[in-house]
Amino acid sequence: MNLVRACPWQAQYQWKLRELWRIKGLRSIHRQRERVEDRRWPGWEVVVGIEVHAQIKSRKKLFSGEWKARTAHTNDAPNTSVSCFDAALPGSLPTLNSKCVELAVRTALALNAHVQRRSAFDRKHYFYPDLPSGYQITQRYAPLARGGHLRLSRGDVTVRITQLQLEQDTAKSTFHAGRRVSLIDLNRAGSGLMEIVSEPDMRSPEEAGDYVRTLQTLLRAVGSSDGSMELGSLRCDVNVSVNRYGQPPGTRCEIKNLNSIKFVMTAIASEVFRHIELLESGRTVTQETRGFDENKAETFKLRSKEDSPDYRYMPDPNLPPLLLSEEYIERVRSSMPELPSETRGRLLSMGLSERDADVLMTIDSGREVGFDGEIGKGAVAYFTDLVRERDPKIVVNWMIHDLLGQLASRKETFSDNPVSVEHMGELIDMVQSGKVTGTSGKTLLRHMISRRSLDCPSKLVKELGLVALSEDDSSMVKEWCLEAIKELPQQAEAVRKGNLPVLNRLVGKVMKLGRGRANVETVRTLLLELLRDS
Repeated sequence: MNLVRACPWQAQYQWKLRELWRIKGLRSIHRQRERVEDRRWPGWEVVVGIEVHAQIKSRKKLFSGEWKARTAHTNDAPNTSVSCFDAALPGSLPTLNSKCVELAVRTALALNAHVQRRSAFDRKHYFYPDLPSGYQITQRYAPLARGGHLRLSRGDVTVRITQLQLEQDTAKSTFHAGRRVSLIDLNRAGSGLMEIVSEPDMRSPEEAGDYVRTLQTLLRAVGSSDGSMELGSLRCDVNVSVNRYGQPPGTRCEIKNLNSIKFVMTAIASEVFRHIELLESGRTVTQETRGFDENKAETFKLRSKEDSPDYRYMPDPNLPPLLLSEEYIERVRSSMPELPSETRGRLLSMGLSERDADVLMTIDSGREVGFDGEIGKGAVAYFTDLVRERDPKIVVNWMIHDLLGQLASRKETFSDNPVSVEHMGELIDMVQSGKVTGTSGKTLLRHMISRRSLDCPSKLVKELGLVALSEDDSSMVKEWCLEAIKELPQQAEAVRKGNLPVLNRLVGKVMKLGRGRANVETVRTLLLELLRDS
């Protein structure tokens, strides 16, 4: 990666000309989607495009040099992670964080976008309390990457990507109702953002939600952002318009700062109904920027097109254009982690069902993302380590039904899992070899999770008395069977009369008496013999 000074105006004007042609062609391009009637608004077509702002998870801010910025998700005291440049003090100059560039390039490659060999930084001027310098550094006219696409997880839908650009995040503004003042926290100011702009290729709130969810999974997979909408590291601006089928696109409105997938879908539906109501009553839709009221589940006006500020874009004189060599781009490409589509294909090739693969990947999408591209280990990595020299179907059943099931019953997530790969593997091997029964294995796993035990399963089995009974212990199993028949006479009589499903009640009673140490099939056979002879 090289930084050189050059005049960016020529490239900017060339891009503007190409963009005008692109916009002119959108009316015909967006018609290529097959018509699908939506019963919520029959006869109307919904057109949706989304701008996603994803905070880059780097230890440093975008232009703050060596300043170590803490994560915005911690409860740090306000204004404690601020450099001179973040506060826009006179004389402070920007220093580009190369790690942010690398993570943005990684994201662009994952989106099948074309990384630009030359990009440039612009100043976007507007005056607001959360922007100390009075301008935001962005890449409006010469972005880091253009083009690309993202295939959604449901249906045969592909959303095209317009561009990906680097920019600064603003400070956090909090209104104090009691004092009637706005409080400014500069801890977030200057953090690196990726703005990912899609083409208007989505046709329903559900497709928009699927797009954000799929993009969120991809960002976490490549390690560029944790994609946490709840904590503010991923925010969406949604553009919505409606038109009758066969007619040109309608006037679009932008809904700003949506911070959950549910709100994205609800805001789009609310805005669609608003547009249709206006058009069907003979009125026109005014192009404007709107907010979303979460309590009322409806949008509200922020400003009209006439009120929109003139951002007066200009090249940033303190930042030379960013030049990326082909060797640098290929080096980033060669170090890319496994993408979600590749992970899913690998899991299916192991013989897992689509459902099991989806469950593992859904859990994996919530894994911890480290700083500067460090990929946290999640459910898929755990499964990959666990499945070595073991049957994948048996391993995935233990993970999904037993390990994850017991964590869920304790209202814990996979990140809270205290069982190491080695101990989980030893437990599965003991069950498969017959040293412990499946029932005892589940009891042992419950103990390991609840007690956070670090002892190996072979030691715990002996301590808890869960070693499976051998053939020499058949007399003990017979005693348990007779006791079960004595305690459950009605169920025993029903089995004698041919109601075999009731036998499971007796088997369960025997397994409880033996604390799961008896073989289920042996118990079932012995019970039938005893009931037949009695």
